[in-house]
Amino acid sequence: MAAAATTGDGRLGLPPTIRAVLFDLDGVLTQTSVLHRTAWKQTFDPILAAHGQAGFTEAEYAAHVDGRRRYDGVRAFLASRGIHPPEGGPGDGPEADTVCGIGNRKNAEVGRRLAADGVATYPGSVAYLHAVRAAGLRTAVVTASANGADVLAAAGLTDLLEARIDGVVAARDHLPGKPAPDTFLAGARALGVTPDRAAVIEDAIAGVQAGRAGNFGYVVGVDRLDQAADLAANGADVVVGDLAELLEEDAP
Repeated sequence: MAAAATTGDGRLGLPPTIRAVLFDLDGVLTQTSVLHRTAWKQTFDPILAAHGQAGFTEAEYAAHVDGRRRYDGVRAFLASRGIHPPEGGPGDGPEADTVCGIGNRKNAEVGRRLAADGVATYPGSVAYLHAVRAAGLRTAVVTASANGADVLAAAGLTDLLEARIDGVVAARDHLPGKPAPDTFLAGARALGVTPDRAAVIEDAIAGVQAGRAGNFGYVVGVDRLDQAADLAANGADVVVGDLAELLEEDAP
């Protein structure tokens, strides 16, 4: 078995060839995935009720929305229920019954909840991020969220991440969202490493698929939604319940 990259605090559980780690944000570093699920449910349930359908479920969040950019999530979920609103445009107001308006409605709800409740982190993930930095590895966050900068600042994590590829950057640079690998590939480029020298850490099936599609050197799945088997089946090299577990693991 190859020796793990190590720090004074313990092992990182990564192959020794890895030189950079690309972290998802919601559900990996911060506990904002709960906020997003709640905001999506508040947004989708009135639409579903108007079509005589049952409410949005956690399983549907995992299957159709988690890890995807807002408008992609709107399209994917509503199409799964046979609902196909007009596309509209990014400037649509949150009252508009278009794909973009519905996505903007959800984003406005997230903004309200962030302002009211703040941002909680996962202590194990923050400890792991510090260990990665102490080991001399490069770090970036790759998230579908358009609120990436605000969430990182509220969580006190900005200075621990050298690059940020978020929904704003993806829209600016015309990068397709996860499960396409493009945003993770942009994160690797921003850190000056090739994909085979970078690890992807994701809690979403779409994100794990993106890591595998990009031929990254290692893909870690973080099981926050009781979907360990699905994360593994979609390309995770290892699945953990908390990143602190990797500090105790031998490298593969």
